Amino acid sequence: MTPRILIVDDEARMAAVVAQALAHAGYDCETCPSGEAALLALDARDADVVVTDWKMTGMDGVELLRQIRARRPGLPVILLTAHGSVRSAVAAMREGAFDYVTKPFDNEELRTCVARALELTRLERENRWLKQEVASRYAPETVVAESARSRDVLALVRRAAPSRSTVLIQGESGTGKELVARLLHYWSERVGRPFVAVNCKAFSEGVLESELFGHEKGAFTGATTARAGCFERASGGTLFLDEIGEVGSDFQAKLLRVLQEGEVQRVGGSAPRAVDVRVVAATNRVLRDEIAAGRFREDLFFRLNVIPVQLAPLRERREDILPLARHFLARHAADAGRRLRFAPDVETALLAHPWRGNVRELENAVERAVVLARGEEIAPEDLLLHETAAAPADDAATGGTLQEALDRAASVRVQAAIDAAGGNRAEAARVLGIDRTTLYRWLRRLGQT
Repeated sequence: MTPRILIVDDEARMAAVVAQALAHAGYDCETCPSGEAALLALDARDADVVVTDWKMTGMDGVELLRQIRARRPGLPVILLTAHGSVRSAVAAMREGAFDYVTKPFDNEELRTCVARALELTRLERENRWLKQEVASRYAPETVVAESARSRDVLALVRRAAPSRSTVLIQGESGTGKELVARLLHYWSERVGRPFVAVNCKAFSEGVLESELFGHEKGAFTGATTARAGCFERASGGTLFLDEIGEVGSDFQAKLLRVLQEGEVQRVGGSAPRAVDVRVVAATNRVLRDEIAAGRFREDLFFRLNVIPVQLAPLRERREDILPLARHFLARHAADAGRRLRFAPDVETALLAHPWRGNVRELENAVERAVVLARGEEIAPEDLLLHETAAAPADDAATGGTLQEALDRAASVRVQAAIDAAGGNRAEAARVLGIDRTTLYRWLRRLGQT
């Protein structure tokens, strides 16, 4: 969208000169002959920046600035004055002006000033959006936790969040370890700083060292430039080390030193660099068992386990199942543009299921049901939970994972609908109760495009 600049000057010639200078930068300019006309124009159509003359008959630029500040507090106002002085500049800033430009002005100076004002507007808008996003996603009342065990975990996280102590989150896959890590960050004073997540299992040990600690130019083949690691990139914020139980003993020793000393040394470097990072680690392994087996250092465990958080599997907190399912239904139905509800027997089926994949499996089942539901009500068969129950036997026969078994079942149903429609995908989508875009997305995921 082209930025809109409102130009206010009681001299029509000067207003036209300003408009021409800014139009050359690609801005949409509107001129007003008075402060009163400018306020009416703002009521009719918003602007991104106001450029106003200081001295005008009737309402002058400073009074217009006051009026705009009262009506549009975040709208930048630039004052044009022929009386440039320290005193006038201080007066303008005291009243809330973004900046002032002295007449006769340089066109490039004016355009630069407007560009900076627009950038400020963009950053403030982005900041408001991010705050709303964080509040909507991580506000305490938005986190689904009905069971006593979940509420206890949230209470512990709230108490631990303001500190810089390391946190170790343990629990089965799919229980929400990364969500807890993000809550620790967003409920802390570090919320304005980076949150950096690293899956330690995704890198070989040598690559992981470079990824976390960084490297200097020429440290190894292909290191054509120096690169900051995740510890440095997360400076002032939170570093989330997922799958920490998968790292080797050599790397464990190096990580322990970083945690103890509060500084990192890049691969190929000689000088340590101080880092201010809050470390949160997570694993689906039982680290005490790993210590007993000699696969994990006990001293690193104690360094990480300052604040332990143990997440219970979903089967042990069944009070959370239906609230979570309804939460996922609302989200995925909105994404698909559908109005859906659970049939009564669906909730019975959800409560009876073992949920070996925990919250992640539950969300997958609800998303699948949103896609496969024929009407406005989700039926038990839309969840394909019978396929999940049969997964161990099927996996033994086919060598696939649980998710692959579920995808195979979805593939069969989608393909059957397409075959019944004689290859007409629009008709197949109608029969499945989804739009064509959703069908195509599933076909791509299932490799049937």
